[in-house]
Amino acid sequence: MDEQGERGAGLTVDELAARAGVTVRTIRFYSTRGLLPPPQIGPRRVGRYGDEHLSRLALIEELQSQGMTLAAIERYVQRLPADLSAHDLAIHRALVASWMPDTADEVTREQLERRCGRALTEADVDRLAAMSVLRRTDGPDRFLVDPGLLHLGVRLLDVPIAHESILAARRVVLDHAREVARELSRLFRAEVWEPYRSTGPDPDQVEAMKSLSAHMQPLVVQALLTAFQRSLKDELREAFPKERAPRLGPGDPGADAAAADRATRSGHA
Repeated sequence: MDEQGERGAGLTVDELAARAGVTVRTIRFYSTRGLLPPPQIGPRRVGRYGDEHLSRLALIEELQSQGMTLAAIERYVQRLPADLSAHDLAIHRALVASWMPDTADEVTREQLERRCGRALTEADVDRLAAMSVLRRTDGPDRFLVDPGLLHLGVRLLDVPIAHESILAARRVVLDHAREVARELSRLFRAEVWEPYRSTGPDPDQVEAMKSLSAHMQPLVVQALLTAFQRSLKDELREAFPKERAPRLGPGDPGADAAAADRATRSGHA
């Protein structure tokens, strides 16, 4: 386990199960199959789990939601780079979730705080909502939570960014993302769909178009992420040309870009 994982290693198996929303039996089963690294053994030989275990459980859950078998998940996890930290794994899970159908878990405030591993103030909830991690419902203290973004959102709660700045950044990202989506849609129609229509109906081509559409989204997500990561590095270099680059840590924009780059290189993001 890496240094970051060691620092976060403070959960008992019961606490880990509560945070991850699984049973203790499930955790022990995954451990025997090699999907989870062994815990640190503390005083009185009590196993202690950290952020890496929590992130790996979240990734396994996401892969299961895609319909992957346990054997396929084992092969998938084995191919991940050995140096992926908990932060990298959280980004990796968000990437996996990005091409899945939109899903949201409805949870109570108590369940939400248990998943977050901390008490949440109203300001915290507002920040998570601003990052599209959750939405309030008509029911008191009930929320719709995006499980793919939750762990990343919680990590960003303590980053000193004003709520207004988060909203402004979200507007920028959404506006540019919509424009990219429109341009890609125009390109697809002009270069793929129109030539296909001109050839007349063909059952084989219909299936080919469905297959192409199903495979396009993850490829586009990876391409956009890689392009953004490289562009962000260039912008940071230009913004701080004479500054010695500090070591990147979780929550630092450059660290998020670097972690995303490592996640994409794992072969499936």
